[in-house]
Amino acid sequence: MLADGFHDVPDGKIAAVVTSLEMFAKPPPRPEADGLDWTLERLASPAAEDYLALYSAVGRDWLWFTRLVMPREALLAAIRDPRVEVWRLAAPGGETGILELDFRQPDTCELAYFGVSPGLVGGGAARWMMNRAVERAWSRPIRRFWVHTCTLDHPNAPRFYMRSGFQPFRREVEIADDPRLAGLAPLDSAPHIPVIRGDSA
Repeated sequence: MLADGFHDVPDGKIAAVVTSLEMFAKPPPRPEADGLDWTLERLASPAAEDYLALYSAVGRDWLWFTRLVMPREALLAAIRDPRVEVWRLAAPGGETGILELDFRQPDTCELAYFGVSPGLVGGGAARWMMNRAVERAWSRPIRRFWVHTCTLDHPNAPRFYMRSGFQPFRREVEIADDPRLAGLAPLDSAPHIPVIRGDSA
């Protein structure tokens, strides 16, 4: 357990407070705007390059890195598992989104990855996609649907998930290598999170 007070984060690392949220029953769908021109496409057996391009298009500004550092064989095993559903949001102007549902744990669905590219933030696409996520998750015989977010994500993410029917149940601290310093993300991505190289860099 971490003691109260401040704790140094080593140079070259990033730190995030992770909040996990869950629901145990299907909530009613949230209202959606009329005339939406969005569709979801199931990626049944995606190539690693196609998946990572989608993952990065949505997650680059929030320093998503877990899939980028995963060994290629492990990545393909996860995203091609028949119990994992990867969906791509198609929207006008080349904007996109990712919805990944993981049913590998009994009676459970994890909303493993969820988000939209920068041009869709705040425009209702995430709410529309969440309604589809809830519908897909609860179409299976599950008892629990859960997700986690962190302080590297959009600051409204926890409230968005709670408005969608999730309730927080756990908080953790994660420390990891800064993906920008490893060449996995552009150095100018996520400008709200300063890069700290250290004296030796």
